[in-house]
Amino acid sequence: MKKDVNHYCNHHQHRSILSFILIQITIIAAVAAPFSDQSSSVPDYGDALSKSLLYFESQRSGRLPHGQRVNWRHHSALLDGLEQGVDLVGGYYDAGDNVKFGLPMAFTITMLSWGVIEYGDDMAAAGEYHHALEAIKWGTDYFVKAHTSPNVLWVQVGDGDTDHYCWQRPEDMATSRRAYKVDEKNPGSEVAGETAAAMAAASIVFRRTNPHYAHLLLQHAQQLFEFGDKYRGRYHESVKAAKGFYPSTSGYNDELLWAALWLYKATTNQTYLNYALQNAHHFGGATWAVKEFSWDIKYAGLQLLASTVRYIFPIFFFQTYRSKAEYYLCANLNKNVGNDNVQLTPGGLIYIRQWNNLQYASSAAFLLTVYSDHLRSTNRRLSCSAGGHVDPSEILGFVRSQVDYVLGKNPAGTSYLVGYGKRYPQRVHHRGASTASYKSHEGFIGCVQGYDIWYRKRDPNPNVLVGAVVGGPDEKDRFRDVRENHMQTEACTYNTAALVGVFARLNRLEEEEDDPFDEYSSSTIASM
Repeated sequence: MKKDVNHYCNHHQHRSILSFILIQITIIAAVAAPFSDQSSSVPDYGDALSKSLLYFESQRSGRLPHGQRVNWRHHSALLDGLEQGVDLVGGYYDAGDNVKFGLPMAFTITMLSWGVIEYGDDMAAAGEYHHALEAIKWGTDYFVKAHTSPNVLWVQVGDGDTDHYCWQRPEDMATSRRAYKVDEKNPGSEVAGETAAAMAAASIVFRRTNPHYAHLLLQHAQQLFEFGDKYRGRYHESVKAAKGFYPSTSGYNDELLWAALWLYKATTNQTYLNYALQNAHHFGGATWAVKEFSWDIKYAGLQLLASTVRYIFPIFFFQTYRSKAEYYLCANLNKNVGNDNVQLTPGGLIYIRQWNNLQYASSAAFLLTVYSDHLRSTNRRLSCSAGGHVDPSEILGFVRSQVDYVLGKNPAGTSYLVGYGKRYPQRVHHRGASTASYKSHEGFIGCVQGYDIWYRKRDPNPNVLVGAVVGGPDEKDRFRDVRENHMQTEACTYNTAALVGVFARLNRLEEEEDDPFDEYSSSTIASM
């Protein structure tokens, strides 16, 4: 049975209708910009990798380390958790606001960790391995703090509603810093499961360089999985403050399967594999066929993970998970029969929906990259209902088309990776980047003052949010670089996290003598 999930998941969709109408007017009025020189330049994946990892330093909350490279940021939110008697200093702000949302933060760390697991050697060759581990550890250190007992996890700091009434850099926050938790009486299986997955994946990353820390992360991951499974419930029903921003529309079954598979990958404990086997159909892992992979919907990711981890179990189990994973991959490649494919823009970009669409293109690029390498290592090809057999090189060619689009090879000639190339978004919807740096302007900037002086400015942001992947263009490749246009100009940590590993992989390919992409041109994309 195929169930097609279609939902809106960018948390800023819940803002005022008036704001939405104004943005729609600007989008309709926009015309596609002509191709610029950037659209024909050769992408520098190594530079993109370096910049993407730098972005996470811009999103840091808490006391910044001496090695902080983004010098327009300063310490912030140093009293987080104090009111509740717990230390919740640290972690990441999810996007352009100053709230720490646990579910997308955990997904960000899972994806960063998965990227290092698959392409850590490529990152090391590019001189970025240490920075990748730093980005992961900044998140996992926070999760260790937030998991204060086996059945208690603090999952949010700050209130999205009051935060969005203010335009303040994080160093000046005057809004609520209330902390929210899930526990036995107020369960949150999605966020417990995703945090377990993040810590399990990170434990694999640190196993070689910091085995004691890896063991600590694994202990937390196992406890969180047990907590999320034993006390089942949707987290946004327990934490109402999250419901308007990161609601779990797919439920928690996918996160529980996702966590179990990551724990199996980290431990090779058959118990976790049996869990995924016994709940394959009841939880939808072997029955849900989806076209998107995101902080909310994990099915495609867990199905692909189940298809690539090493284990011994019934062949039917393997085939059902693999068939659903390959449905997702073929849908993004436009190789399924009929309407079972993802829409592509005229310029060839994967298009799911108008709110922060690049998160879906980024996550698809990562899963396609991982599976292409899996096929290559097993001497297999992908079988799609409309496209016959697809070679791993063709899959990677499509991945490169998506990444190159993000880096500027698109009808607008604009790089959607901020700070990369000659032309990129100048007015990113981001409080810290759009306001004078604390180091150059230490005076307090108030809530309304921030809106009046900085938010409404037509000038480019005074600070460049290097490495951020913004929401991106609409279904016709149009993009409006306007700060109010949050559905296109706001960046989120999970947008960039999915591309870190892909940049590393493509950078290695560029350094190889034989380029497998010569025959995969833009005309191939246009014919899809």
